[in-house]
Amino acid sequence: MRGIEYRGLTRIEGPVVIARREGGVGFNEMAAVYDRNEGRRLGRVVDMTGDWAAIQIFGSSSGLSADDARVEFLGTPMELRVGRGLLGRVFNGLGEPADGYGDILSSTRMDVNGLPINPYARTYPRDFIQTGISAIDGMNTLIRGQKLPIFSGNGLPHNMLAAQIVRQAKILGDSGGFVVVFCAMGVKYDAARFFLDDFEKSGVLANVVVFLSLADAPSLERLIAPRCALTAAEYLAYDQGMHVLVVMTDMTNYCEALREVSSIRGEVPSRKGYPGYLYSDLASLYERAGKIQGSPGSITQIPILTMPNDDISHPIPDLSGYITEGQIVLDRELYQKGVYPPVAGLPSLSRLMKDGIGPGMTREDHKDLSSQLFAAYSRVKQIRNLASIIGEEELSTVDKSYLSFGESFEAEFLSQDEYEDRDIEHTLDLGWKALARLPKDELLRVRQEYIEKYL
Repeated sequence: MRGIEYRGLTRIEGPVVIARREGGVGFNEMAAVYDRNEGRRLGRVVDMTGDWAAIQIFGSSSGLSADDARVEFLGTPMELRVGRGLLGRVFNGLGEPADGYGDILSSTRMDVNGLPINPYARTYPRDFIQTGISAIDGMNTLIRGQKLPIFSGNGLPHNMLAAQIVRQAKILGDSGGFVVVFCAMGVKYDAARFFLDDFEKSGVLANVVVFLSLADAPSLERLIAPRCALTAAEYLAYDQGMHVLVVMTDMTNYCEALREVSSIRGEVPSRKGYPGYLYSDLASLYERAGKIQGSPGSITQIPILTMPNDDISHPIPDLSGYITEGQIVLDRELYQKGVYPPVAGLPSLSRLMKDGIGPGMTREDHKDLSSQLFAAYSRVKQIRNLASIIGEEELSTVDKSYLSFGESFEAEFLSQDEYEDRDIEHTLDLGWKALARLPKDELLRVRQEYIEKYL
């Protein structure tokens, strides 16, 4: 309860301390732990059993003594100060200013854990977002209010792709554009510097809120950072009516921090040592995206995660795929061939794509064209495997035309410059240009009227 202090700690285990409590103390409540020199360290309640509470400290517990320490339960959850002054600012993972300026001028504070949204109040995502990237717009379309993660691997250009999406994302026919909430968890300083410099050079920094939890920050800060970022996004979207694009990198670092904290707390591990509640914990972040009735604003999420050993069946991408509406998968083989962005044609998908494309949104032929490109590229993969066994000279004429299509598709449709912003018309025209290398009787997934009109 607020104002009541408890002297002494039962035990100290890394950043977690165990202290006595009485009624009124709640889960996720903030607490202040004082050492013998009256140094104050903030933490939050992460577990409660009987008369005891486990408090995780934001930082190190070094210098604390179990006999001399005091604990004060503050009676409130962790809160973030919000206002229009968030835009253009840089904060650390706990929502404290990290750009040399003071707190924003606002008296409004919001619980970083978020408020539950009535599912009935949600509206179905339908508005097409043009990223200017053909591999996404043409075949894995992003929809306003969607959560579409990028599955990557170490050394792949996911940071470049994310920065390009932030620069170029727009809703056609809407002059307002996006504001961006960018959250980095456990990233190295050079990666953080890349994003900040890119936002500044491209002129979008004034419309970006940045939360940085660097690699040397405490594990708990990595767990709080995305919650602070999503709280800022909820304020801008639902209170200020803005379209908010949330980019979170790297979710793998977030999950590693969750595993570390779970181990310290002595919880029973599940797959690969991650806690059994990894799914529900990730869902508590991902499900804060969407559109709500009565608010013109929306939250669209692009979480980025690096797959350990490029293993898409690893628990982190595996569980993320269950919660989100598709994924953009980066392919190492394409990257080694010099293709940027190296978006894998077959494992990538957007489950909401069908509801945001077509007449009045993109173009009438978009759905058929996308389906034909997927089917043809799948055939290319099969023929390349066959050619590696029997030799390309033994292939039929039709098979050779598919190989020609594959080269054109990768070199002209998938490949583009880091600063090239393609509109959807240009993207679809490039798709037809690639299909022109195939015999017309192989185009079984597009209507004849579209073939005559666009091919």
